[in-house]
Amino acid sequence: MKMLAIIAHDGKKKEVLDFARKHRDLLSGYRLLATSSTGAMLRETLGLEIETVLSGPKGGDAQIAARVVVGEVYMVFFIVDPLDKHPHDPDIQTLLRACNVHDIPLATNLSTAERLLQADD
Repeated sequence: MKMLAIIAHDGKKKEVLDFARKHRDLLSGYRLLATSSTGAMLRETLGLEIETVLSGPKGGDAQIAARVVVGEVYMVFFIVDPLDKHPHDPDIQTLLRACNVHDIPLATNLSTAERLLQADD
């Protein structure tokens, strides 16, 4: 089963939850990987089975980047809040770079995430 990583900045978590609720059936067709708070939110609210790593600021973005590099991750939804500062920006950039270097589909907003899900269906 293909692995889909889902990460959401705090200012985007509610939107990601609404998105996941709308696309629950499609998402359940993937092995899901998420940073801790995003994963917990989706697991508790929607009952999805999700493997979690650390939170982004504690290294979770870097953990997911490592999984991208070794070929475990098929697609990444990293829904960013472009209007907020993030102290762990180097880790964020590492993940984005890993997706680009390894040609992994990457959505940084929900419109792109929706199109990737539909294209993969």
